[in-house]
Amino acid sequence: MRIVIAGGHGQIALRLERLLAARGDEAAGLIRKPEQADDLREAGAEPVVCDLESATLDEVAAHLRGADAAVFAAGAGPGSGASRKDTVDRAAAVLFADAAVRAGVRRHLVVSAMRADPGHQGEEVFDVYLRAKGEADAYVQAQPDLDWTILRPGLLTDDAGTGQVTLAASTGRGPIPRDDVAAVLAELLATPATAGLTLELITGEDSVSGAVRSAAEAGGEG
Repeated sequence: MRIVIAGGHGQIALRLERLLAARGDEAAGLIRKPEQADDLREAGAEPVVCDLESATLDEVAAHLRGADAAVFAAGAGPGSGASRKDTVDRAAAVLFADAAVRAGVRRHLVVSAMRADPGHQGEEVFDVYLRAKGEADAYVQAQPDLDWTILRPGLLTDDAGTGQVTLAASTGRGPIPRDDVAAVLAELLATPATAGLTLELITGEDSVSGAVRSAAEAGGEG
């Protein structure tokens, strides 16, 4: 598979790129800064300089054309203000989804956030973030030409991955190592039956493959 990842230099994206390269998939990561390119190459991914805050729809679609799947893993980051929550966490996600549709790339994964909700109230930066993520998720979910899966991890940590997770429509709050988020994303890419599901993810007792398989079966039954 060829997978194009928005936010290709992010902490989850770099982990995902290593996993994809290790299993023989081809990953390309969209990055804002050319100096980030070597980190992607070290991870086994192709760096593609493309700033989603300034790129046009046609430019992004050109980078997606020919891909088998797309992953939106970009984020404004914890140090950014409310304005970039809108331009990155909402608008860039919308642009990336539109570009996937234009490029004919149906399989579409989004790294979202637990409690993301377009109707979330409040004006603190984190409130704006949750609302922006929720609006982006709702937009993707409304696209009939995308086979989307929304992944909403709990509290992200840099602890070593355990490979033991809980993945469900609702998990309750909890932590999750970025290693395990990347592992679940890789498994979701290999499991098309998870299309149409919005899933929360925390550390748990199921293997990554078992958790994804169970989520797909539960979604199919629903």
